[in-house]
Amino acid sequence: MSTPTDAPGGTLTYLYAVGRDCPALRELASRLPGVDGGPLYPVTADGLCALVSRVPADSFGTSGLTAQLEDLARLEALARAHHAVVEAAFTAAPVLPMRLATVYLDDAGVAGTLERRHDEFDALLGRLEGHVELGVKVYADPAAAAAPEPAAATPTGTGAGRAYLRQRRATRSRSQDAYRAASELAARAAHLTGDIAASHVVHRPQQGQLAAHPGVNVANEAYLVPRSRADELRRALTGLADGVEGVSIEVTGPWAPYSFATAPPEEAPAGGGEGP
Repeated sequence: MSTPTDAPGGTLTYLYAVGRDCPALRELASRLPGVDGGPLYPVTADGLCALVSRVPADSFGTSGLTAQLEDLARLEALARAHHAVVEAAFTAAPVLPMRLATVYLDDAGVAGTLERRHDEFDALLGRLEGHVELGVKVYADPAAAAAPEPAAATPTGTGAGRAYLRQRRATRSRSQDAYRAASELAARAAHLTGDIAASHVVHRPQQGQLAAHPGVNVANEAYLVPRSRADELRRALTGLADGVEGVSIEVTGPWAPYSFATAPPEEAPAGGGEGP
């Protein structure tokens, strides 16, 4: 996320996505709202089209945006609005999704970036054309894997202490087995999709509120897949965790290719936002 220096009053230009200039993106911009319901519109330069909207400078300058990002409800609303534009654009034409809260001082800053980075953006668009992103997450559930087997009778005295230690060791061993099996399953998934996916990115495992799935996220990966083969990849992974104790796999998407649209960032003149 990148913000220009705070400006007193006025507005900033919020950038959602960049594609090749085409009627489909222009038409989309005429009917789709952006953040906080602001009208979306195109900024074009050198054969490229950026989808943007105007946002208040006091809310999206450095200090204002920091406050928004610390408010989880506001952050969720901002992310939903941003992603809604990107996903709609992606159904209309190949686009490069921008990072959340990429803002410029004005439309001229966006147009200047399109001109300076034309070749780079054009190459990325060519690479992503006809492709989608699928997410693959593998989870280990130590609690499920470590469920102790019922005992016939509860020992007493010294026997009870030994039984407790044996149970603790068994629990620890099954937990370790679950993590090991999850890592091995993630490697198998990468191998199975090797001849389908055009590219593969490993993300940091999700934790806390981001990890809504039961268990611990051991692997969080993304695959760039030809749109025509997305279902094939999904079928290749379906049931991969069946019969593996304490391990599950989740396949999400198809999505706009956020994980593969990243170009090296460039700070726009006068404190503008980053590239994709």
